[in-house]
Amino acid sequence: MAPRKQQQIFDATLRLVAEKGYAGLTVEGVAERSGVNKTTIYRWWPSKAALLGAALVEADLLAFAAPDTGSLRGDLEALVKGVVRLLSEPPARDVAVAALAAAVEHPELDARRFFADRFAREREIFERAVRRGELTESVDPMLVVDLLAGAVWIRSVFRARPLPDGFARDAVAAVLDGIR
Repeated sequence: MAPRKQQQIFDATLRLVAEKGYAGLTVEGVAERSGVNKTTIYRWWPSKAALLGAALVEADLLAFAAPDTGSLRGDLEALVKGVVRLLSEPPARDVAVAALAAAVEHPELDARRFFADRFAREREIFERAVRRGELTESVDPMLVVDLLAGAVWIRSVFRARPLPDGFARDAVAAVLDGIR
């Protein structure tokens, strides 16, 4: 399938799930919005769960590249700012929240693929930090990412609180420097 057409399908999928939730996501709806025949979609993805799973990882709308600022602190602050953007700017915010809700209610939607893909890219931050001597190999990168991203999810989505300008800096400082 042509990459442009695939992105149209993914975009339609993500926007539809953001608007109507997983229950309202249909292959027919995606086909109509993307201008692609539903048989074409089914040829590539056997179910709406498979389609949404692929869209979460491969869509340009949720594209992610690990930051490389030259320092662990800078990379982590940039990472947190990226999660803040993801969870505060529509339509990405609506997509992320709807997809998380769907993953909880529908185990056939394997959201672990999304998080595994993101973490594989985030791991680069820690590998560079070890090479630069900023971290020891004993540090658990997933724990650090979970602490930082979790703070954004809890504050932004679950508590519906605004994130102040210095949030990324303060969250990274709390993790790297600890709290007294």
